[in-house]
Amino acid sequence: MSAAHVHADAVRVLIADDQMMVREGFSVLLGAMLGIEVVGEAVNGREAVAKVAELRPDVVLMDIRMPELNGIEATREILAADTSTGTRVLVLTTFDLDEYVYEALRAGASGFLLKDASAHQLADGIRVVASGEALLAPTVTRRLISEFARLGATAAAKTPAITQLGDLTERETEVLVLIAQGRSNAEIALHLVVAESTIKTHVSRILVKLGLRDRTQAAVFAYEARLVTPSS
Repeated sequence: MSAAHVHADAVRVLIADDQMMVREGFSVLLGAMLGIEVVGEAVNGREAVAKVAELRPDVVLMDIRMPELNGIEATREILAADTSTGTRVLVLTTFDLDEYVYEALRAGASGFLLKDASAHQLADGIRVVASGEALLAPTVTRRLISEFARLGATAAAKTPAITQLGDLTERETEVLVLIAQGRSNAEIALHLVVAESTIKTHVSRILVKLGLRDRTQAAVFAYEARLVTPSS
């Protein structure tokens, strides 16, 4: 990327994929995007973990199926190693399979996109995740909800303690459900007819009360608590 395209506040991105053409393709596409800087590449999950420790990127574009260490395990290690770095993971895959979506989010990924997304969708996704929002492709969100319904007893066994949900106010619970439906702070504010700053406050309190890292984990929590169902 030329110096003209790099800014001090650019989102720093690490690309982790075992296919060279994919890595180079993403590098070229993102290199042309204003405000995004590709700082490194990794050919497998193990190298991705090492590169994150070395380069401290803002966002990791993480493939799921990679040798040595898959993207889900790499995501788990990256986020467990040092949560103070603020690095977020955006999972990219060609496999639109429920098990991968579910496991990637449980591992702590902040978003999920399919590799057939356009260059602008990818760039927008990186910016969304870097800003702290959750990102889920709409088709993936629907599949995820359906998967939790199908799991039935298995999901119920993982249901968070009622006491944790009891710590939330009625409005906070309402916001949590909307987060799980994939809505942004602006969309939630519009739906509830309140200021966006009010929603940000609610989200912060929800994360603190439930001991969660970000809004993606909040969405997973809501699914497992059965606050969200296919009919919602």
